Amino acid sequence: MTQEHRNKSGFETRAIHAGYEPDPTTGAVNPPIVASSTYKQDGVGGLRGGYEYSRSANPTRTALEGAIAAVEEGERGFAFASGLAAEDTILRSLMKPGDHLVFPDDAYGGTYRLVDKVARPWGLDYTPAAVHDAAAVAEAIQPGRTKLVWVETPTNPLLNIGDIAAIANLAHAAGALLVVDNTFASPYLQQPLTLGADVVVHSTTKYVGGHSDVVGGAVVVRDLELADRIAFHQNAIGGVAGPFDAFLTHRGLKTLGVRMDRHCDNAERVVDFLVNDSRVAEVIYPGLESHPGHAVASRQMKRYGGMVSFRVTGGEAQALAVCERAEVFTLGESLGGVESLIEHPGRMTHASVAGTDLEVPADLIRLSVGIETADDLVADLDRALG
Repeated sequence: MTQEHRNKSGFETRAIHAGYEPDPTTGAVNPPIVASSTYKQDGVGGLRGGYEYSRSANPTRTALEGAIAAVEEGERGFAFASGLAAEDTILRSLMKPGDHLVFPDDAYGGTYRLVDKVARPWGLDYTPAAVHDAAAVAEAIQPGRTKLVWVETPTNPLLNIGDIAAIANLAHAAGALLVVDNTFASPYLQQPLTLGADVVVHSTTKYVGGHSDVVGGAVVVRDLELADRIAFHQNAIGGVAGPFDAFLTHRGLKTLGVRMDRHCDNAERVVDFLVNDSRVAEVIYPGLESHPGHAVASRQMKRYGGMVSFRVTGGEAQALAVCERAEVFTLGESLGGVESLIEHPGRMTHASVAGTDLEVPADLIRLSVGIETADDLVADLDRALG
């Protein structure tokens, strides 16, 4: 797909066609899995299509990187072995020891572990801030020292909403860059680069891959100088997506639009059930008008997503029992697959932040609402609540 066509095409068309043209020899409409570590050179330094070694570039990965850049409306994309490999590359590419980072005060536990246990001993400093409070973000920024402002929106697992455009203005005024983790929203529901963000990061394991069968990460940027820095470190660090993983992730991306609409439909049905159930103390979902971030989410998201969190009236014991009794909702970590998942963040995905300012409530349950029959999901939750 040409750049001109890409700019004029809708999301689903870009997801299916961007990044790869049918093979000129065979006409194959899908990118082949190029399981080669090295490439024959036509004379010393005579590279065919720029390929010499698959850590540096691989045709299957190139196709995915072009597609993810297109759906995020960025200039260049990069595919990694995991979301955390992508995040680590951002930190090492765009920061150096002594620099300061503003970080969500309810971030994903794995990201917190990377920042606090790996990057901080390397020499980075950070300040947690509530991403839903632009004034708190502004207060946390140290002009001249803060190099990155890092935002999840919606956050994991409390589903707080950050105003991307407002935070971008704050970051840029202080000479910092804005990084947005867009995993929960997916590129279908939200494109942070169009709202002023400089870097988008994904765990493509989640909605982009969409089938719980591949682990991966991605970075997309809109500035080519930043792209060069990311590319250098991607190659130097080497945490790249392999060709089989890139193929599966790219295949998932092609159906992201239709899957996300079903995820959202089902999530709304689940929310309707939960808000009217006396066994539920609180439902957290950006699509609810009672959600404090509802207005911002309505402005910057196409729909409100497939993630739902809720708190139960019976405390931690009831929350654990609900997770164990669910049947259609599978008890498991991760999210964004076609199957519905249920988990207890305090004991599972966010156990690494226990005892810190980022600790999540013990009575909190997080749902990744899949694309099964909605009536079955509601009935399962009704049974699990007891």
